[in-house]
Order: sequence, then C-alpha cells, then structure tokens
Amino acid sequence: MSSPTALFQGLTPLAVRMRPSSLDEVAGQSHLLRAGSPLVTLANPDAAARAATSVILWGPPGTGKTTLAQAIARSSGRRFVELSAVTAGVKDVREVMQEALTQRDLYGQSTILFLDEIHRFTKAQQDALLPGVENGWVVLIAATTENPSFSVISPLLSRSLLLTLKPLTDADLAMLLDRAVADARGLAGAVTLGDDARDALVRLASGDARRALTALEAAASLAVPSEDQDDGEDDGSETPEDAVDAPVITADHVAQAVDRALLRYDRQGDEHYDVISAFIKSIRGSDVDAAMHYLARMIEAGEDPRFIARRLIISAAEDIGLADPQALPIAVAAADAVQFIGMPEGRIPLAEATAYLATTAKSNAAYLAIDAAIADVRSGGFGRVPMHLRDAHYPGAKRLGHGKGYVYPHDSDIGIAAQQYLPDELRGRRYYEPKALGAERDVQARLEKIRRILGGD
Repeated sequence: MSSPTALFQGLTPLAVRMRPSSLDEVAGQSHLLRAGSPLVTLANPDAAARAATSVILWGPPGTGKTTLAQAIARSSGRRFVELSAVTAGVKDVREVMQEALTQRDLYGQSTILFLDEIHRFTKAQQDALLPGVENGWVVLIAATTENPSFSVISPLLSRSLLLTLKPLTDADLAMLLDRAVADARGLAGAVTLGDDARDALVRLASGDARRALTALEAAASLAVPSEDQDDGEDDGSETPEDAVDAPVITADHVAQAVDRALLRYDRQGDEHYDVISAFIKSIRGSDVDAAMHYLARMIEAGEDPRFIARRLIISAAEDIGLADPQALPIAVAAADAVQFIGMPEGRIPLAEATAYLATTAKSNAAYLAIDAAIADVRSGGFGRVPMHLRDAHYPGAKRLGHGKGYVYPHDSDIGIAAQQYLPDELRGRRYYEPKALGAERDVQARLEKIRRILGGD
C-alpha cells in the first residue's frame, strides 16, 4: 500500500478537486435545480434546449456559484470562459465578447462567461457586458456575494435572471465531507472521518463548502503519520489488518487545523446591515444574551468599533430615553472609551454598555414625540409664535407688543406659569406621552400635574 502522505503532496486543493462535474453532484440548492428550472435548462446538452438566458447567482461564499457555472458548461458542452472582476477590465470583457461572437459564427459554439464578483465591476465595466448579453453572444453567469439590487446596473439586471443561493445545510456539508474522504478525486479512503470531527467541521464551516473541504484537508494532513514516523525498520509485527487501517481524523485534529469558525460578515454587504439590525433589535427586546452574541460577531469580523458605539448611542436615545436617563451617558462613555483605548480592550466598555442598555427599562416616548412634532411642521402644522413669547430685547420690539403679558415661571412658588406656549393653531396638541416604565413613570406623574396647571387639557 502506498504511503497516504502522498495524497497531500503536489496536488491542487481538495475543494477544487471535488468540484462536481455535473449538476447531479451539486450539494444543496435544490430550489434552483428542479426539473425545468433555468439552471437545469442551461445545462441541457440538447441543442434545441440551449436557451441563452443569462443569470446572476447571489449568495454567500462557498455555496456553489463557481461550481454551478462549471457544471453547466460541462453538461451542456458549451465553451467556458472565466473572468474575475478583481483583475479583469473593459478590454478583457470586449476581447471575450469578440471571441465568443467568432466562435458562434464560425463554429456554432456557444460560450458561457462566468464573471466572479461582479459587484466589483464599475458601471462602465458592466456596460461593456450588455452587447454580448443582449445579442446572445455569451451566456453570462455572474456571481456576487452582495445584493445585486445595489451593485449591478439596472439594464444588466433586467436582461438576466436573479437566482439566490442559500447556505448549505449541515446535512449537505456532512455529505460533501464523506464524499471527499472516499472519492478517488479526494482523499481516496486514505483516512477515515470520526463523527466528532465531522460535526466540528460542519459547525466551523458555517454553510461554506469550500471552508469545510479546506479544513478537512488540513485536518487529514495532521492525522496521517509523517514519512519520518514510517521510516523505522519493519519488525514483522504488522498484521494485514493493521496495514489497511486508515488513520482517523479526530476533533483534536480539526481543532488544530481550524482556530475559529468562519464568520458570515461583509462590512459593505448585507451581513453588515443584518447583524447590526439584529444587535439593536435584541437590545430593544431586552435579550442581553442575543445582543452579546451579535456584538461578538461584529467584533470578531473586524467591524469598526466606532460604528458599534454610535449605534449604542442611538439605541440609548431612541429605545430607552427617559425610562433610564443614565443610558445615554453610559453609551456616550463607552464610545469615548473605545476612541481612547482602542481595540481589543474596547470590547469591554462596548459589552458593558450593551448589557446595560439591554437590561434597563425601555421607552421610545421622546423619539415618538420629536417625530410627531416634525411631521406637523413638515405638513404646515405650525403658526406664529404667541406674542408674549416673542423676543422683546431688540429696539422697537415692545412697541410691537412682543413679550407683553409674559409670566416669568421662577416668580411662581411652584416654578410653573399658567400661560400658552404653543401657537394658536396647535393649542392643546400633545407630542410627548411618557410611559409608566422605569424612571419615566415619575416623569409621567409629574407631567400630568404640569399639564393641568398649564391648562393644556
């Protein structure tokens, strides 16, 4: 039996070797691979079924965008050209289009252009794709990890089908791992995969097939004895059973190979907005554990801590308000601390502020009040400032009646003067309605007395 170590030497990466050669081998994405679906139709080798419909594949990394494009090209017999938006320019696109047109006209050969990371293309670069897509010179299969609605120009979107890929399930990943261990293209049975190791790989991959296979390959290289360990003299003690026993990949091997789980996070993409949204909503919902989880995800993904701190300040003002007047100062203090000490220590004041905001009383009364007042102003719901409240300090103001009849509140024993403050058109209008929560409960009781004195009822 040849040394299993040879399986890990001089080979292309396991994730590349295990790419499916047809759609039947693709794991997951069953919602896109039903009979008669656009992708299945594109992969049909029957010339009559060769629809020239371009598609945009949108999904997280490692969900099979490149795999699907290559499998379609192999199954359909089409010519396959791959470009990366990271390195390709307008000139490269035009050259591909011209060659595709030549291949079609001279040889009847259809071309699939796979463009990876199309969201990195500028508008001018995407414009260069339009003639080939519109005239059917190429079947464009574009891949993106960002929302195409924001990153792909409208003319290209309207000429393409937008298909959304989903992260692979745990069962999908487990199947891929087992296949890679046994398949001749993969590890060819040189190792076996322990149940705990499989579970660890699935958990760490976070739905990313490439990550799972890369980690498997690294763990397998640790499980296989080195050549130095096999160089000892044969003492004749090896039995036939021993000779065929394959090394077992354990959870310890996986832990050595992969030091942390893959985080689904793009600071300019959907995940950036989804995670911060979940973070704020967890604080608003008083789930401190969920809030800590999302805070940890942002910190581990390298999110700008100042962005997190700003959102904490907004949360303190919007969702807590006067139910706890200390919330806003604590959030501001956390922002100042992060700015002063930096990371990684800055995670601690961020965590303290997160815990405080999540567990304290909540009220959005002040937030609703200012929005209601702004809505009135924008709709024309305002009038002249009452005469007694107008500025009376400049020369001639008193002759106009400004300030006449104004009662100075501090002259009153209770510090409140019964007079009109809102314009006539808004008299009696209420914006701020405190809630009977936290410290705002006291504000509510005091405000009821104030309004009775002011005669606002």
